[in-house]
Amino acid sequence: MQNDDVLKILESYKQGSFSLEEAEQKVHSSYFSDLGHTMVDNNRRKRSGASEVIYCAGKTEEQIAHIFAEMNKRGDNILGTRASHEAYQAVKKIIPSAEYDVPGRTITLINRDTPLTETSIAIVSAGTSDLPVAREACVTAEFYGNRVQLISDVGVAGIHRLFNHIEEIRKARVVIVIAGMEGALPSVVGGLVDKPVIAVPTSVGYGAAFGGLAALLGMLNSCSSGISVVNIDNGFGAAFQASMINHL
Repeated sequence: MQNDDVLKILESYKQGSFSLEEAEQKVHSSYFSDLGHTMVDNNRRKRSGASEVIYCAGKTEEQIAHIFAEMNKRGDNILGTRASHEAYQAVKKIIPSAEYDVPGRTITLINRDTPLTETSIAIVSAGTSDLPVAREACVTAEFYGNRVQLISDVGVAGIHRLFNHIEEIRKARVVIVIAGMEGALPSVVGGLVDKPVIAVPTSVGYGAAFGGLAALLGMLNSCSSGISVVNIDNGFGAAFQASMINHL
């Protein structure tokens, strides 16, 4: 695969700037950094347009801080999802400018400005209990340079609340709709807008909600056209997809 950094390294090697062993190490590090516990993908932004995102769940605070420190060396904007406050404190000790979103459980570090899109993403959540997933989606969408509007607590149990915001929602280029329980809200929104709708089932609900499975199946079986569905509680995945659509 083409890598401009590698071409520069090879050219410098030809000019005698460093040894063959040093050139080999620099080529390897342009693609990945081996931290022992993690192989940081340094080349992802050049391949896919977006740097690697740190999924923090299951990692220790020390590992998360180590990954942030390594990515920070390269001047990347860094996003960590599903991060505990303890993990954030470990990162903040070495990178004071890191920021934490409490409900979304995200850590962000901005090293360079990202131009904002003219068009926007609307993020619509059924209930306040869905706010952690909605905030993860908001932070992710904003991280990738999107204008974002969050409309919360407009579920179908009081559908007049949704109608009060429908004109705002229709102005967005893409709509993320987040709901637990029976997962009905995306079907309703999908029937009212002419934009792509990305549905996010959440694990909110009583026993027969089966941790979000009922909402997931309801959304997959939606009769409204133009709806795509991501995994349960996956606010990040929905926002990443929405960002790609909004940047087209």
